[in-house]
Amino acid sequence: MSRITVSGLGAVSSAGWGVPALLDAIANNRPPEISELERTTGEGVVVRTSVARVPALDDRSRLPRDQRLRRASAVGKFGAAAAFEALGSERFEASRTGDLRLGVVCTMMNGCVNYSNRFYGEVLRDPGTASPILFPETVYNAPSSHLSAVTRSSAPNDTLVGDGAEFFTGLELAAEWLERGDCDACLVVAPEETDWLSAEAMGYYSHRMLPSEGAAALLLEKGGSGPCLLAVPDPVNYAEEADRLAGFARVWQDLDVSDNGHTLWSDGRTGVARFDRAESSVEWNGPRLSVRRLLGEALGAAAGLQTVAALGVLEREGFERAVVTAVGGNEGLGGAVFGR
Repeated sequence: MSRITVSGLGAVSSAGWGVPALLDAIANNRPPEISELERTTGEGVVVRTSVARVPALDDRSRLPRDQRLRRASAVGKFGAAAAFEALGSERFEASRTGDLRLGVVCTMMNGCVNYSNRFYGEVLRDPGTASPILFPETVYNAPSSHLSAVTRSSAPNDTLVGDGAEFFTGLELAAEWLERGDCDACLVVAPEETDWLSAEAMGYYSHRMLPSEGAAALLLEKGGSGPCLLAVPDPVNYAEEADRLAGFARVWQDLDVSDNGHTLWSDGRTGVARFDRAESSVEWNGPRLSVRRLLGEALGAAAGLQTVAALGVLEREGFERAVVTAVGGNEGLGGAVFGR
């Protein structure tokens, strides 16, 4: 693989808008504010679910001004803000003027659930009054389409739907596009938004798991000066291995990292022992981050936020390498290694 580097980072999380807010929460081990999603069942029962939401946006300069984002749902705006931060104003303008061929890869698990909920709720109440304006925002590809439209990109665009480890497949695809010369730079964006359905569903797995939301973005290019993407092995599908322990052992072997005291591990542990068993099975005494444990389970966005956090700490603390791993909920496991 050619030298693929990370030229920019972006994040929107329950810690706030921007990479500094994410790194500050991690440095101070500061948990997010907890709020409640509330819904009333057909029988009149009020169901409340604790969640860690993204705080309200207090700085409009974090979102690119574009009419295409006026009606975008939260997941689209999270993705746009993270991508805008990763791009920076100079590359953003270069893409809009055609001087930078910008590829876009979005990876997600739940996707545009809030507008889907609203639109199909209207259809069930009265199909004749269901808003056609909402429908385009219900499809998985809406956030990545908005990004290519706002940046006026004509380079490749794709959305990958998977589980909490799908982000690594997005990195693989971006590296492939860059290797083939399909684009000059590629955004890999992982956005998610909370709603009552997914938040309550997590409770069936464990009430200790805190539903969260947000977005992460990496800007990859060839031959830049940022941290290198050293390895992103093929993710391991659950159909290929006997269980998650065996699957993770294979991922770990493919990543080929050692606990040398200079390597940072950003793992996907949530604080629920039975879900963390695979990553806890590796003996590791070096520096380690568990972003999901601190900021909540953001599904498809979580591995992206782990990666942004790892690269931010890599730069700040001067580690030689950072390894990021995730054990997906229903599809597979993956990881990546970054270094100087």
